[in-house]
Amino acid sequence: MYNGKKILAIIPARGGSKRLPNKNILELNGKPLIAYSIEAANKSRYIDKVILSSESSEICSVAKCFNADVPFVRPHELAEDETRSIDVVIHAINALEEEFDDVILLQPTSPLRTTEDIDRAIEVHYEKEAISTIGVCEMEHSPLWANTLDESLSMENFLDDKYNNARSQDLPTYYRINGAFYMSRVSSVLKNETFFVKRDIFAFLMSQEDSVDIDTKLDFIVAQAILKEREDKCQHIM
Repeated sequence: MYNGKKILAIIPARGGSKRLPNKNILELNGKPLIAYSIEAANKSRYIDKVILSSESSEICSVAKCFNADVPFVRPHELAEDETRSIDVVIHAINALEEEFDDVILLQPTSPLRTTEDIDRAIEVHYEKEAISTIGVCEMEHSPLWANTLDESLSMENFLDDKYNNARSQDLPTYYRINGAFYMSRVSSVLKNETFFVKRDIFAFLMSQEDSVDIDTKLDFIVAQAILKEREDKCQHIM
């Protein structure tokens, strides 16, 4: 709870990943992927309830081993490739027999997101008197040096002339949604069916390292390397 506001966190973890099969329970540096989000959320100073939403009995069983609250099994029709995350959130809100002021979506594919990230984002949300707060990070590569290509692979007009000889450090800084943190008022989610409202929406800036989002095997390898480095640093300090 934060200044009397009751907060629900939802960790969505379906079983039908295509690009990285069973990714939500793949072992990452000694623990299944979902364990990182469960543990980080459970340590929060402000979150009142953390639940896992999944249609997979295997994922639910693994999650319970890490003290996840699994109050229901998600309907299979809300675990399809085309299912919107917001529909999963709305289902969870309606399925619980409790009232909350704000809801947080914590995707399990962001295992490097820390409890400190979560708690600071919650503080920013209330300090800004926000309706929604979304996690972002600085882009690794400027979109000003990117464009689409047709079948000919021609690069005529690929870049705006004013950026042809620009140095990367001279380009404007762009930010991307990192998928690690979404927070909104419950009343807004139920009314608008989105976290991306038109007003009183703010960014919570996270580091690129904490923003690693696991969608492919390469992402998994990167996250594994960062976690191993963090572990080695802790052992060295001890």
